[in-house]
Amino acid sequence: MQSEILCAILIMQKYGSLDKGRKEANMVYEYENGIPGEVLKEALAKSLEGRNLKKVLILPPDYTRMYSGAGKITAIYYELLKDTCQVDIMPALGTHVPMTKEEWVAFFGEGVPFDRMIVHNWRNDVVKIGEVPASFVSEVSEGLVKTPIDVEVNKLIMDPSYDLILSVGQVVPHEVVGMANYGKNIFVGCGGSSMINSSHMLGAFYGMERIMGKDFSPVRRVFDYAQENFLKNVPLVYVLTTTTNSGDEVTIHGLYIGTERANFEAAVKKSQEINLTHMDKRLNKVVVYLDPREFKSTWLGNKAIYRTRMAIADGGELIVLAPAVGHFGEDEENDRLIRKYGYVGRENVLKLVDEPANEDLRQNLSVAAHLIHGSSDGRFKITYCAGKLTEEEVRGAAFNYMSYEEASAKYDPKKLVDGFNTVDGEEVFYISNPALGLWVCDE
Repeated sequence: MQSEILCAILIMQKYGSLDKGRKEANMVYEYENGIPGEVLKEALAKSLEGRNLKKVLILPPDYTRMYSGAGKITAIYYELLKDTCQVDIMPALGTHVPMTKEEWVAFFGEGVPFDRMIVHNWRNDVVKIGEVPASFVSEVSEGLVKTPIDVEVNKLIMDPSYDLILSVGQVVPHEVVGMANYGKNIFVGCGGSSMINSSHMLGAFYGMERIMGKDFSPVRRVFDYAQENFLKNVPLVYVLTTTTNSGDEVTIHGLYIGTERANFEAAVKKSQEINLTHMDKRLNKVVVYLDPREFKSTWLGNKAIYRTRMAIADGGELIVLAPAVGHFGEDEENDRLIRKYGYVGRENVLKLVDEPANEDLRQNLSVAAHLIHGSSDGRFKITYCAGKLTEEEVRGAAFNYMSYEEASAKYDPKKLVDGFNTVDGEEVFYISNPALGLWVCDE
């Protein structure tokens, strides 16, 4: 083996119930310096061997996961399948807005037709397939949540006409579930309002700092329960990645293909190695840049807060450079609720949820959870430099404000380098892309 290869192995083979009893290979490929293109293509082709496919559904992430490598993988699968079977592509939008044609081409390339896209509607296009019992939810949440959780997925996932469903996406630290992807791509990315609301609030009640960067969170256990009990007869195969980026250059360090949870656990371990940064000291000033192609709302852009809060000192400041942020929620109702209630902190949000007059917030608990996640609870200052929101709008949402022009003149993203910088004699820690990392201080 070449020195840069950590492993490229079949980790197990077993008869599975997911695809007509066919022998299922679970594959893990890890390369320290990135999986070569020819190896990637060979691995994806191998994952299709021995299957009689007439109709395939691919569930990639959307453009907000532009550094996941999933666009390239989806394009390769489409090229491998298009001449022999019908290929439908439904981005796992969750509550996000549908992809534009420009975003589609930028993510998947010219070779994947835009008319192959099916838009997931999280409010209307779902079916209930089961329920996670209250006793289980209470057990995994240490008694913090004692209600059952409906399991809803897009109706196409349960469509028996599909011979294969490929769930493609990146394992990376996440504020709601601990580590993104695996069952989350199905139950949130392609899920319904009940599951999205319940899972987000479960994570918020349990505590974001107890979850981020870890595998076995209460939310993950709920997803695992739902997968084990309600997706047994779905021909679902996960295609997971672990990546880093340098500018627009994405390096896929790990590829994990199969049905077994062991694949996800291998991806979690790798992501913890390459996507977590442990700081020796807490940071007094952090500047985070939000790429205008990826971040157009605080719903997405608040990764700048989630991923840095465990490294920022009490009394410190987070400056969010957000040139394209022009709204709060990813749909009209979520946007309205965020504007109405604001990022006012955990205790205040919980009180708002309990007040009888706030039925609209109780019916949208994912928004309540998002409001909790998007506050520092008064521990440090958050200054949002949103290029397409007014000062009144930003302050109305309970953030501090500085114009993007003023902030970027002082903290120029073209001049700052990732890590420590000195600006006007002050030490500043700069992050060019919060989506691929988690920064923590172990003090």
